[in-house]
Amino acid sequence: MRAMQISLDHPLLQRIVDDLAEKGWSQQNGFLPQALTLELAAECRKRAAEGELAPAAVGRGPAQEIREGIRGDHIQWLEEGDAPVCETYMRLMDSLRLAMNRHLFLGLEDFESHFAMYPPGAFYLKHLDRFRDDDRRTVSAVVYLNDAWLPEHGGQLRMYLKDGVEYDVQPTGGCLVVFLSGEVPHEVLPATRERLSLTGWFRRRGNEPF
Repeated sequence: MRAMQISLDHPLLQRIVDDLAEKGWSQQNGFLPQALTLELAAECRKRAAEGELAPAAVGRGPAQEIREGIRGDHIQWLEEGDAPVCETYMRLMDSLRLAMNRHLFLGLEDFESHFAMYPPGAFYLKHLDRFRDDDRRTVSAVVYLNDAWLPEHGGQLRMYLKDGVEYDVQPTGGCLVVFLSGEVPHEVLPATRERLSLTGWFRRRGNEPF
């Protein structure tokens, strides 16, 4: 898994596809190998120490603004030609993109992702990932990079599912959660320790002209 894309018929990818088709979300503990999880966490902390992570904004385009009363994470987007460990992660996620397209016919064209670091006490209020004026974000994907996380540390991802069901995901290292971007409201609860993740979106072609 470390060096290349994995088979589109891999049971792990098939479980994710089946979950999305059945209920619109999937949680896979241990999606990332521990060694890769630790390397990604180290890369995130290195960038934070070098001042490369910036406070995240809400909104898009000219309307973007920093509002810590809504979200308090610090982020940096992954770029083409990034660190080798990031390239490994992006190849893995591209395998998932191709598997979803093969089985769910979603027409996903690309995947965008950023490191996210939540300082202790930071949160992100309930929201949807798809913008009102931009429907490209189709499937959201969050991979957690936290070592030895315990429930009492907080920081859960709370998803608001159908029929009033609330479901909390513990941000345990290596865990992946994916969900339909326009259909699953969610929030990040405050934690008592630093919380690391890679957050991203599989996108289809938008309606706006190029």
